[in-house]
Amino acid sequence: MTPMLQRSIVRSRKGQSLLEFAIVVPMLVILMFGIAEFGRAWMTRNLLTGAAREAVRTVVVWPGDEPAARNRGLALIPAGITANINFGTTTEADGTVTRSATATNSFTFSIWRIFPGLGSGSLALSSTAKMRREYTP
Repeated sequence: MTPMLQRSIVRSRKGQSLLEFAIVVPMLVILMFGIAEFGRAWMTRNLLTGAAREAVRTVVVWPGDEPAARNRGLALIPAGITANINFGTTTEADGTVTRSATATNSFTFSIWRIFPGLGSGSLALSSTAKMRREYTP
């Protein structure tokens, strides 16, 4: 094989590697940002669940009236999260009445917009926690 032919083969392989790199890197970048966004959304959902649990737990053990318990539970919810605490009763088949409290949190999660035109840029997350009232006024 002549040296001139060897150099042209090496040059064509460099071009091939560059082309493969140019095709693979955008896919890897999109995958990396997708994993990071999924992690952020999962963490936010866990924060919403924890906040709903803490709020409803505070409400069910609070030995006061329902408005005071609701205010105390809502005070535990971080700013920026829309929260609602409701009280209800459930009648069992044997006729016993169980009082309960339900906390529902919702949050609009904004997604990083890497590429314009892809997706809406936000995701609605919500979480609900329900517990029996331990104190019956």
